[in-house]
Amino acid sequence: MIAIDNVLISDDIIEKQFLCNLEACKGACCYEGDLGAPVQKQEVPKLEEVYKLIKHTLPVESQKVVDEFGVAKHYKDLAGLGTQLVNGGPCVFMIKDELGIAKCAIEQAYYQGITDFKKPISCHLYPIRVTENTKQGFIALNYDNWEICDPACKAGKKAKLPVYKFLKEAIIRRFGQDFYETLDVYATDQYQKV
Repeated sequence: MIAIDNVLISDDIIEKQFLCNLEACKGACCYEGDLGAPVQKQEVPKLEEVYKLIKHTLPVESQKVVDEFGVAKHYKDLAGLGTQLVNGGPCVFMIKDELGIAKCAIEQAYYQGITDFKKPISCHLYPIRVTENTKQGFIALNYDNWEICDPACKAGKKAKLPVYKFLKEAIIRRFGQDFYETLDVYATDQYQKV
């Protein structure tokens, strides 16, 4: 484990390799599991705003859930907010492309220039999970090892792409350019295999 300022970073984020392989997993992280994607409280108004712009692109079931219950809810197991799910399954923001691959409707709208909000930061940072301990004053970054991402791990090994490099844009979005550069220098110095 390393520390940059008040952020503790698991060695796995430097040592493990990762490269999303949507053709293999079909975007399973959008519909597997029993919790919504973690959402920061300050992201909720942005999700509500984007929902109005993309509502027509979402399945009717997703629209019904959001219209009745909102874009997010509190999950005890997350100890915080997460996106709503449709019948305990897919995220309400999930759509499928012509190949049946799950995609984030928010992210698709971002790529189309409809919004400047790419997606919840927890989704952008995945497979890194962020735990914030406000009482102790630190943040922990851990690698979430989920079997649905085995194809991504294999693709990452083939590409020799460490998790933190795969997630460069997301790490910079959440923690800033200086943080990423410090992490990269440390990883390069300490792990010559990276």
